Amino acid sequence: MLRRATPEDAGEVLTLQRAAYVPEARRYRDLDLPPLVQDLDDLTAELGQVLALVAVRGARIVGSVRGRVSDGVVAIGRLTVAPDCQGRGIGTALLTALESAAAPVARRATLFTGADSEENLALYRRLGYVEERRSWLGDSVQLVHLGKPLEGSG
Repeated sequence: MLRRATPEDAGEVLTLQRAAYVPEARRYRDLDLPPLVQDLDDLTAELGQVLALVAVRGARIVGSVRGRVSDGVVAIGRLTVAPDCQGRGIGTALLTALESAAAPVARRATLFTGADSEENLALYRRLGYVEERRSWLGDSVQLVHLGKPLEGSG
């Protein structure tokens, strides 16, 4: 089940976020990735300000995604799925639901991931995202920025 996230979900979302990003930190040999150093107060405030969705299985949050709409573009971030639930379509469901929720006010969607995160890149490309540019996060992580037009935007 997918639903809107609330600030009350922050503790569980933060735990999920950290669990999901540890493999990325290992991949890039960087324990200071922003999702790993975000604190509970910051995340609680963020969930009250952005479009955020969670995937719930039973009583457990197993996935989350956030998006911020500005000037007709939804910037999607922190798509996370619990490591034991990956590969089951949860990330796809969250991403497409966020795109649909943003489409009434956003014409485009953008997101980024690490250049070595092949599974993430494959998912985004399968869902129609196209690489637009690359940048660096510190010295260790090359980011791939992707975007796509949203259907039904208006």
